[in-house]
Amino acid sequence: MNNRLCEMFGIDVPIFAFSHCRDVVVEVSRAGGMGVLGMARMSPARLREELRWIDEHIDGRPYGIDVLMPTTYTDAGEAKFDADKLFPEEHLNFVRGLLDAAGIPPLPAGERDEIIRTLLTELSFTPEESMAMIDIAMQHPIKLIVNALGSPPAALVEAAHARGIKVAALAGKPKHALRHKQRGCDFVIAVGTEAGGVGRGRQVAAALALGCEGVWCGSVWLPSAQSEVLPEIKERLYAAEADDAVQTRAVTGKPCRTLRSAFTDAYDKPGAPTPLPAPLQNLLWWGEGRTRVERVRARDFLTYPVGQIVGDLRGPSSVREIVYGMMEEMLSARDRLDAMFE
Repeated sequence: MNNRLCEMFGIDVPIFAFSHCRDVVVEVSRAGGMGVLGMARMSPARLREELRWIDEHIDGRPYGIDVLMPTTYTDAGEAKFDADKLFPEEHLNFVRGLLDAAGIPPLPAGERDEIIRTLLTELSFTPEESMAMIDIAMQHPIKLIVNALGSPPAALVEAAHARGIKVAALAGKPKHALRHKQRGCDFVIAVGTEAGGVGRGRQVAAALALGCEGVWCGSVWLPSAQSEVLPEIKERLYAAEADDAVQTRAVTGKPCRTLRSAFTDAYDKPGAPTPLPAPLQNLLWWGEGRTRVERVRARDFLTYPVGQIVGDLRGPSSVREIVYGMMEEMLSARDRLDAMFE
């Protein structure tokens, strides 16, 4: 395509795929787009392993990484491994009581501490944690660094550019985009209030017609064969409608669309506590909720971040089929418009 992002990265189509799954990253890049690995759920050791695997399987195609470097945050430090010290009693009792009432068994007493420590070690959220992960990633042939929360530090932009790595950031408002530009970002990913709205070729065509140079997709890869999502969650995604992607602070502490569940519903009821700020709410859900829920596959409580495009996710497919399907539908949309001007 005659497209600035395609020229910038040497890709065939301006489809950028955000995913926590290395298989999705590789398959999108090999299909002609660009995979971007989400690192917020990885320990340094796991990140090294994932990047080595990507390098070995991506056939020299470009890929990037996505980090979380929020402007405001609460650094829990080592306290994040001790729920009784970290969380207010009201919040801890709320989550534990909710799962107890639903008959979801607690973690085995002898294994609980190690399970939670292992899981929470893989959550990188503070600027210091993210910078350490970026240092690891820069030892690999990445071509893009994207910050999902706020403007990247000027020092990071300078260091990336010195290595020939492009930098971008997500923006929810025009002022955020201008701030990203001032920091030296090479491009901005405009998400508005709905960060999971692109998953069809017609939507790609619409974005390009509105002046965009590409699209940033995340939710559309979740039901793919290569996705890391649990089979039980995939089944819930297939059955969901657009309004089952609810905006809530219950999972991360920041506004985030996620699959509606008994957990998100509980926070909407009278008497529920106000979600904690990020990353405390995220730590609360992962450490005290997600571990118990996913261990026994408690269907009503299973959730996953997803946008309103979930209403179009009707069954399994491969990443390559999704990419090609999007491009075919985009070309059909272009032909339809061209026919109107004949």
